[in-house]
Amino acid sequence: MRISKPLCRAATKPILKASAATGLATLLVAAAPPPAQTGPEQEPKPAHIFAPIDYPTAINRYRSADGTPGPDYWHNRADYRIDVALDAPAHRLTGQETITYSNNSPSTLNVLWLQLEQNIYRETSRGAAAMPARFKAHGHTEGMQIDRVALLDAHGKEIAVTPLISDTRMQIALPTPLAPASTVKFTVSWHYEIPGTWGGRTAVTPSRNGDIFEIAQFYPRIAVFDDLRGWDTAPYLGGEFYLDYGDIDYRVTVPSTFLVVGSGALLNEKDVLTAQERQRLAQARVSEKRVLIRNQADIETASHLSANGTRSWHFFMPNTRDVAFVASAALLWDAAKLNLPPVAPAPGLKPTPRLAMSVYPVEGIGPQAWDRSTEYVKHSIEYFSSSWYPYPWATAINVGGHGAGMEYPGIVFDGMQDRDAKLFWITTHELGHGWYPMIVGSNERRHGFMDEGFNTFIDSLASRHFNKGEFAPKQDGEYAPDTGKPADDIVKILKDPVYDPLMTSSTIPGHGNRHAMAYFKAAYGLELLRSQILGPERFDRAFRHYIAVWAYKHPTPSDFFRLMESDAGEDLSWFWRGWYFENRSPDYALDAIDYTNKDPKKGVSLTISNKGWLPLPVTLAVTREDGSVERIVIPTEVWSGGNTHVVTLKGGSPVRRASLDPDHAIPDIDRSNDALSPAPHPSSPASSH
Repeated sequence: MRISKPLCRAATKPILKASAATGLATLLVAAAPPPAQTGPEQEPKPAHIFAPIDYPTAINRYRSADGTPGPDYWHNRADYRIDVALDAPAHRLTGQETITYSNNSPSTLNVLWLQLEQNIYRETSRGAAAMPARFKAHGHTEGMQIDRVALLDAHGKEIAVTPLISDTRMQIALPTPLAPASTVKFTVSWHYEIPGTWGGRTAVTPSRNGDIFEIAQFYPRIAVFDDLRGWDTAPYLGGEFYLDYGDIDYRVTVPSTFLVVGSGALLNEKDVLTAQERQRLAQARVSEKRVLIRNQADIETASHLSANGTRSWHFFMPNTRDVAFVASAALLWDAAKLNLPPVAPAPGLKPTPRLAMSVYPVEGIGPQAWDRSTEYVKHSIEYFSSSWYPYPWATAINVGGHGAGMEYPGIVFDGMQDRDAKLFWITTHELGHGWYPMIVGSNERRHGFMDEGFNTFIDSLASRHFNKGEFAPKQDGEYAPDTGKPADDIVKILKDPVYDPLMTSSTIPGHGNRHAMAYFKAAYGLELLRSQILGPERFDRAFRHYIAVWAYKHPTPSDFFRLMESDAGEDLSWFWRGWYFENRSPDYALDAIDYTNKDPKKGVSLTISNKGWLPLPVTLAVTREDGSVERIVIPTEVWSGGNTHVVTLKGGSPVRRASLDPDHAIPDIDRSNDALSPAPHPSSPASSH
């Protein structure tokens, strides 16, 4: 999500005790309890830095020691059939859905829990109480009004039930408990008022040619029942989501002049598109460059026509955790082909080419604005697919609207006014969420860094890759915001006590800049692993494996930590502890340069001290008077025996200058003592002048 989005909270509170409510356990170490974090003046303790670590999630039959799903791993499934109708003048959405819920767990379920995120807009919601300023200027809605809930028996007969609604959750008590390896089918009918731009992630936004309806969290969605907490029913406080996977078949009925673009494949093109639009769409499926399917003349004509009835747009998306859509008469539409293997738009249909698409109002037109959006969409999807894991769905869509900077499977909501590098970065970031958490289904409500940080990391690599680095390095509100150099920009965050560790639950309100931790620090941690600790080859292979084995499943931070250690062949407990469980940082000093028997030809010794609690590998560069340069990487392990280390080099020309981390590759928090330039030695040519 983007910097202007008001609803995401970074992970920001230390985990101190075991908690039945969160399922998070104390960080256990073999040595004494962690010392207080009083700053760099406290001498680092190797016994703490390198102590063993017990991860919060235990190893069991569901989650293995190597970080992969265990032999009995399971997750439940939810398939949806949804019909919604948009009353545009009234800003009202009415819907009915049928959910088929499959219990793959070993437990018998007495109740079902559903999420009603629209209820955050109620005056009495917990979210409104937590963020009163958000609603002060705009008021509230009545939230999602549930009209009817009914269970379906084996013959399809409806059995009405009375749900229990608690804030943004709804419980359905089952008259017959749902046994393992069985399914239940039920229907829900509802309606709600769509909030205006103040709705943030789901909103109605005015434009020159009409309102733009960005519709998300628009249907009751079943909560996750997992092996960690049973029903995970954390209330919606404006943060993010945690959802199971299934097929979603949905229809959207709108005024006849409206265009609807949604997650998944459009199945009834002949019913809703003109012959000219279908012809242009066919051209786009074989074009590397964007093809305008609805151009400015088309939408300005459509926006001034009186709606003659309605049209229903039919979409299907397989194996997804969610869907969202945009509807308006004001949207231009362009598309180009994705260079990925064709996929079937729905079961039983012939595979077709896949599409990168953009929709936006005339306010977004411009050669460095939304005219380039589909180019950015193509690059993001194709690059991430080739680098990490294949994109699975028929379309990838960028919407220029309110500008919430929000992601859903196959579709993202960005800003009609976005331009230049900002549009590239936000497009790439939001589409990168297609991998985290849309494919790798981590729990965003509790572990924000597992989607925001992982995604920001792959975004930073995409910036280097696109068009010979046109928008590199990534430098925005999410990553290296000051200079584009993460090792330098992260220092003020590492030194600021306002920030709490990454492993804090995301349900706890954050402190400081919310992007600093779950986005920037989490992403830069992966970059440090890749470039400084493991190297790209080991890191990339392990990271790809993580995505592959946890695709469409629910990993925890512990699963990630274990898999990276096992695959990379490294004990990384010191890094996980210092970077994720605590807020530690590296701090080295070059203390002295000495010659053996005062003769540089006999050898030189350089004394280095470790003053930090995160001893990352560090490069020592030594420049001799004869111009030669020696670079030595000092590994982390040397600090397990103490805080002083001596590097001995062969004899030769006197030393002109020695420095630690000359490339600013690690975030040393005090660089004032990282370099020495000794006085010229008598044998040096410089000493004769």
